[in-house]
Amino acid sequence: MPRNVVFVAPFPAEVTMRFVRAAARAPDVRLLGVGHTPPSGADARLYDDFVRVTDPLSARDIIDATEVLRRRHGQPYRIIGILESIMVQLAQARAHFKVPGTPPEVAELFRDKAKMKAALRTAGLPVARSRLIRGEPDARGFADEVGFPMVLKPPAGMGGKSTYRVGSYEELLRAAKGMGASDANPVLAEEFLRGREFSFETISTRGAPRGESISHYLPSCLEAIENPWIQWTCMLPRDISGAEYDGARAMSRAAIKALGLDDGMTHMEWFQRPDESLVIGEIAQRPPGANISLMTGLANDINLYDAWISAVVDGEFHGPWQRKYAVGSAFLRGMGHGRVASVTGIHETWEAVGKWVVEANLPTVGAPRSESYEGDGYVVVRDPSTEVVKRLLKTIIETMRVSYTG
Repeated sequence: MPRNVVFVAPFPAEVTMRFVRAAARAPDVRLLGVGHTPPSGADARLYDDFVRVTDPLSARDIIDATEVLRRRHGQPYRIIGILESIMVQLAQARAHFKVPGTPPEVAELFRDKAKMKAALRTAGLPVARSRLIRGEPDARGFADEVGFPMVLKPPAGMGGKSTYRVGSYEELLRAAKGMGASDANPVLAEEFLRGREFSFETISTRGAPRGESISHYLPSCLEAIENPWIQWTCMLPRDISGAEYDGARAMSRAAIKALGLDDGMTHMEWFQRPDESLVIGEIAQRPPGANISLMTGLANDINLYDAWISAVVDGEFHGPWQRKYAVGSAFLRGMGHGRVASVTGIHETWEAVGKWVVEANLPTVGAPRSESYEGDGYVVVRDPSTEVVKRLLKTIIETMRVSYTG
């Protein structure tokens, strides 16, 4: 008897469909979809059934669509998805149908950054100082405590979206007002973290991390957001076994315990300050973006998408992972606005790095400029040597140039 796995995928973006395809490959699974737009082409055959909804970010719509699927196929076995913006809604649907998986209170801890940081502080973990800003008194009080610069973001923001650095009282008050800070709509203010930025990924089962991975951000995400000309890179070094990562490993494991995740994946951003101390930026209960899921698989010579499905559907981990390669992604973008007008240096880049390229998605001429720091395209390279991958990434971002119509 197949197990009914409901996968909530609002739109058929390629990054989402890689996980959907893994779910379709899983043994003894009847794959049932919920979303606004169903996939087309070959992917249209992945689902055994699919219910369209008006608002795929609405818990009510997700529950109603799952009820339609329940009546057609029987009780759901799991209700899953990968997007941070629906983690709480998925948990609410699980609770409604009494389906195992991350419960609402745990999903809310991961999603609400103010609650997350409070829980991590209570567990004795180092996190950025923060405060919810509801108006000018909160703003001035926090500025007096931490000074400038500081960072403003929505409490439930994700991926650096709507994140701003402010450098004075005037900028702080103007930004808070522009973000609509109020009692009903507080804005999260954080101290600005200086230092090298990394991420730490885990796959956990039964509350314990089973697979772990580390990524380097070059430069930090906020620097990439603030400087649209920077072609940002992310690199997974080959060797992460050394003592230099012991502190990050301990922080990640303690954070997962403090927040209460059982089965699933986490993506923790952390900093190493100039004085060598470590601090957690935030941690999410989902697979990472920025090609990190793809690269984690490439570094360990596994299929990360299948590994995530095994964890969230079966509560299983097939390991241990053995890090065999360094992997990096160079994200392509440039200065300007409008649409992509041209991409230069493609031939020269291929001549220099082609034999190391494992995946590339080049900017499409005529496409609107992306507002994300991940840019309009990317190139992924892999080699057993971390130093070789660093050199390849440097070559890519120095050789390829994207220009726009405006």
